Amino acid sequence: MSESTARNEGSVGRAPGLRDLGEELLRALHALDYHAGGVYLSDPESPTLAMSVLTGITRDLVRPWFRISTTGNTPATDAIHERKMVWLPSGEEMAKRYPRLAIVMPYDYAFLTYPLLGEGDEAHGAFFMIGTSYQHFPSSAERRALAEVARRMVDLLRQAREEGHPVLPTPAPFVLRSPPPDERSAASLSAAVDRLPEGLCSLDSGGRVTMATDRALELLSTKRERLIGSRPWSVLSWLDNPSYEDRYRAAVFSHRSTEFVALRPPNQWLSFRLHPGQEGVSVLITPTEAEWRSEEPSREESGHARAGVLYHILHLASALTEAATVSDVTDLVAEEIVPGVGAHALALFEHNQERHRLRLLGQRGFKPDFVAVIDGAPTEIRAPATRAAVTGLPGFFRTKKELLSVYPDMPYLPNPGEIEGWAFVPLVASGRPIGVCMIGFRQPHNFTVQERTVLTSLGGLVAQALERARLYDIKRDLARGLQSGMLPRRIPDVPGLSIAQRYLSGTEGMDIGGDFYDLIPLGSNRVAAVIGDVQGHNVGAAALMGQLRTAVLAYTAMLEGSPGDVLTQSNRLLCMLEPELFASCLFLRLDLDTGMVRMARAGHPEPVMGGPDGGRVLDAPDGLLLGIEPDVKYPEIEFPMPEDSTLALYTDGLIERPGVDLEEAQETLAHRLASLHDMAVEQVADELTSAVSSVPHRSDDIALFLLRAQPD
Repeated sequence: MSESTARNEGSVGRAPGLRDLGEELLRALHALDYHAGGVYLSDPESPTLAMSVLTGITRDLVRPWFRISTTGNTPATDAIHERKMVWLPSGEEMAKRYPRLAIVMPYDYAFLTYPLLGEGDEAHGAFFMIGTSYQHFPSSAERRALAEVARRMVDLLRQAREEGHPVLPTPAPFVLRSPPPDERSAASLSAAVDRLPEGLCSLDSGGRVTMATDRALELLSTKRERLIGSRPWSVLSWLDNPSYEDRYRAAVFSHRSTEFVALRPPNQWLSFRLHPGQEGVSVLITPTEAEWRSEEPSREESGHARAGVLYHILHLASALTEAATVSDVTDLVAEEIVPGVGAHALALFEHNQERHRLRLLGQRGFKPDFVAVIDGAPTEIRAPATRAAVTGLPGFFRTKKELLSVYPDMPYLPNPGEIEGWAFVPLVASGRPIGVCMIGFRQPHNFTVQERTVLTSLGGLVAQALERARLYDIKRDLARGLQSGMLPRRIPDVPGLSIAQRYLSGTEGMDIGGDFYDLIPLGSNRVAAVIGDVQGHNVGAAALMGQLRTAVLAYTAMLEGSPGDVLTQSNRLLCMLEPELFASCLFLRLDLDTGMVRMARAGHPEPVMGGPDGGRVLDAPDGLLLGIEPDVKYPEIEFPMPEDSTLALYTDGLIERPGVDLEEAQETLAHRLASLHDMAVEQVADELTSAVSSVPHRSDDIALFLLRAQPD
């Protein structure tokens, strides 16, 4: 052991260390009769808590939680932030409040976390304890004992720091082990159990075999030197099954006996009974009766199914982080959970708090007329779906008969024989129920404690995803309303002019940006057209776009549509507003009697023209972007617009592509526009935007405005 490691662990004559913290933790465990626990220490170099002491369970079982963020949703962080004890009586309660933690440890156990708080706001960390589920809430005497343990831990940490040897967080927790048993008493005990007809093994807290009787070695068909010191499932290939290891994990966490049956090749069925204790697990091994043969295949299949369920749930949890809308969430849940848990049907309902009714979000597998009865059902009626949605309490029913025995007057039930097993999982977010997930099975379904915990924690994950998605939908609707309110409601009809316009929001962000266009009749058979692009893709860009569009409309009326003057005055106004955003703009005036166009640009892409004689990019003098310098003049250019030719005004999102030269893209657009001259302008607009509209990750908005001179 290195000097630094020894100092951190603590020993006689040295500053306090991790071993001293572990001894205090053991006092707390004994005071409340809990069987496992650990200590988290705050990392001074990062906003994390590091599990630095562990006892009662192996590191492998809690490896995902070695380091946790101080801003995360965990019992330890909540205990520190709220400066009080966090107590969870069962795995079900853990699944409701901390679904991410429960999804990795879906067992039935009590969990207690106590903060380590120093003077002022200093937080040294927290210690946690694992006990048997539904143990009583700590009494006043037990709470005083916990507070005393926490005080002594804080004193040890303070003393170590004052002596110049602070106890630092470790990459992996220091495991506090029990002293080995006396050799003579161990030998006497081994001789006694060897006389039993059953085999007996002892596993330490890490799952390794510390003792095996001769009868156990005979039943397992292995040698002592191969088995001792190893995990059984790592040396015996026929025990390498996720469901068998899962039974061991369940015994360790819940501190309750578990059992499974396995086939030792070629044809010997063995029953394994696991009895957990403070220092490890005792395993009783016995040959089974012949009737196990017909049952075991289904047991193994169910074991693999449980592993498959966990895989599907974890996959869903990962996918839910990417779901943006409520529709995305409901589709993911329906597509992943139904096959994942072997169910036949699933439906998601939200609880409308204002109307006190359930509202269907999405479903798979149920008959439409059945879910239609529940959709809109008052939450006051006595039924399992409304109970789960209102109280946050789950309901699991093996058969329809069992369901009807609890709810004999339930107002809805599908046709006989369609659904037998039922699960009603509450959707709980931020500590309050917001809906219910209803799952149906064709056959009677036994819900194990583990499966109930997994499904309950799943409800928490889905609820959190729905809350995020609902907020996103609200923001998106607000953004779209703002965008549509700032764009022209309709383009006026102008005799002799065919017009088409398209606006495509970027697919990333809030579906809102700063692109705009407009057509302004000037009288005397003249019109003005404008298109612009404000820098950015957010609410600020949209707000500035609205101001700029209003300014252009006002100056167009005042200056009779003089392109250069309109841009000059609009630029001066934007500079006065100091928006810290810039905008490109193109303004033109078209005289339909003469077919002449007068145009000015402010950093905007050149328009293109296409007709029977081909297409070309209109090379026009450019000016500075709007909003940079107040005293800028914008030069004008005049050119003819022949009949049956199409003039395309657009924003750069239509042509800009990674690795594509901008001038080449403009030439391509001009030739494409000329090739479509026989089509109506609405069809031309569809053709020009069809390729870019299907791009999955398009960050920029696209505006397209087409003008074609066509005399009546």
